This record gives sequence, structure tokens and C-alpha cells, in this order.
Amino acid sequence: MTIRIEKKITGYSVVGADEPARTSAPKTEMPAAESADRQSAKVIQMHEKLERPETLRGTTYKIKTPLTEHALYLTINDIVLNAGTEHEHYRPFEIFINSKSMEHFQWIVALTRIVSAVFRKGGDITFLVEELKAVFDPRGGYFKKGGRYMPSLVAEIGDAIEQHLRTIGMLPDSELDARQLKLIEEKRNEYETRTGQTKADTDATYPDGAQLCYKCSTKAMIMMDGCLTCLNCGESKCG
Repeated sequence: MTIRIEKKITGYSVVGADEPARTSAPKTEMPAAESADRQSAKVIQMHEKLERPETLRGTTYKIKTPLTEHALYLTINDIVLNAGTEHEHYRPFEIFINSKSMEHFQWIVALTRIVSAVFRKGGDITFLVEELKAVFDPRGGYFKKGGRYMPSLVAEIGDAIEQHLRTIGMLPDSELDARQLKLIEEKRNEYETRTGQTKADTDATYPDGAQLCYKCSTKAMIMMDGCLTCLNCGESKCG
């Protein structure tokens, strides 16, 4: 038997042999108030045509390396999107780097313009962190205070951007979950109890004599139960 369809098909379903056929798909009515709210809601996302407001919130990070005489001051300005609504969030809009030293002026200006352009483009900008942190200085890197290794000045700029993205919620606060953080703290307490060395005994973030962790590039690997364990990222030679 042939049936001619007079109306536009809006949905379909498969009917079993023992089930009665249905002439149309059931419709779910949306409450009028909810429908109106959805229609009136307009969530603004970051995009390159978004105009710069007169005022932006800025955060400045100080970068002082043992390779340079003067510190660099990195400022990231954030724009507030959907202010006053449940969709309110901060997104980086532009970046500036200032220093008394003019040694790196040319490439720093170029870097800030490119990074600012990527910020304003919108979308997932977190890839910038990995790209910058993967830059290595052919003359060699250096260790920050606390024993963390930085392969270059550009990598430390990427590290500062990563810190900012974590602050505004674009990256998680920590790559480790609660269970891993608890395990690391237990390992550290066990090590301090065994060696008699505490955080108050040294200015370093991690115990004296800690080795460099190949995974997180931090001098935080200690010998525990015959196995090297990192107190920063939890990496262990024993798995």
C-alpha cells in the first residue's frame, strides 16, 4: 500500500512488527517562559571583530632570569564577556612586555603583537602555552627559584601565560587530581621525617639534593624506597 506524504517530514522512528504504527512523531512542548528565555539569551563569545572596551582588567607578572640584568614585566589585559550573567567569564585580550633593557626589544614587540592577535581571534588559545614552552635557547636554559628548569626566556613567557590562563579558568588549576596530590604530600612528609629536613630549613621549594625530573623539568625527584619519585608532578621510576 502506497501512502502519499502531504506534510514536511520532521522526524521518524522504527516501529516493530508487534507495535501499532504511528502517523507522526510525538512533539514535546517547551514551556513558554523557557522558550522566551532561550530566544532572548545571547551569549557573546570571543572573536576578532569584538571592539576593545575603554577599560580592561590587567595582571602583571615579573620575569627575572639569571641571564638578564633587568627584569621583564608581562601584562595581560582581560575582557569581561557576558558581564552580570551566568555566562560571565574573562578572556585574555592583549599582552604587553616592558623592560629597561632594549636588548630584546624587536622580537618582544613582534611576539606581543602576534600573541595579542591570537587572543582576539578567540577559540582555543591554550596551544600557545605549549608552543612557547617548547622554545629552547641554543646557549642553554636556567633554573628558576624553586628548582624549575626553563629552557629559554620565551619558555618562561609561555609559563607566565599558562599561569594566567589557570587563574581565569581557561586551564585547570592543577594537572594532578586530588588522589595524586595527596600521595605526593604523603611522600614528602615521609621523606622529611626520615631525613629530618623540613620546608622551614631551606629556602628551596623542594629538598636539597633533589634531582631534575625529566617530565616536568623541576629539581624535585627524591629517592624513596629505592625509587626516584617527583614531588612536583608525581612521576616515578617505578611506575
